Amino acid sequence: MAAREIAVKKYVVRLSAEERQQLEAVIRKGKAPARRLLKARILLKADVSDAGEGWSDSKIIAALDTSASMLYRVRKQLVEEGFAAVLSRKPRATPAVARIFDGEKEAKLIALACSKPPKGRARSKKHSAAPSPPAMGHPAEGQQRLRSRHGGRARGLHAAP
Repeated sequence: MAAREIAVKKYVVRLSAEERQQLEAVIRKGKAPARRLLKARILLKADVSDAGEGWSDSKIIAALDTSASMLYRVRKQLVEEGFAAVLSRKPRATPAVARIFDGEKEAKLIALACSKPPKGRARSKKHSAAPSPPAMGHPAEGQQRLRSRHGGRARGLHAAP
């Protein structure tokens, strides 16, 4: 059955002995990202070379709990871009956040930040020379109001100082 499916497939996986060893090492270590491990397992199961297992697509999908499109993309990437491209992440075409400064502007900013401040501008924050005003409090400082049984204020009664 595997031979019949190979004739129909557009992208057929044939791994060399060295590539198989690399994939098996990636899986054995288990330290790679999950997507890389899945791709390695797909390639090992789909390999139709003499050392490969040559599983059918439906069997790989069921065993690895993946989708047909993922299987197709991995096969296609191996054939079109090569073995190294399958296991490495494709770099982003555009950065996630556009750069604000180029090298020249960044150098100017660093030089400005590291230089001495202009005359009369020694502090970065404004601080008044006068001490802060005393805390405003109740004129009958030290007196504490009493509460009634129900949590309300007992009017006119004060605790003894």
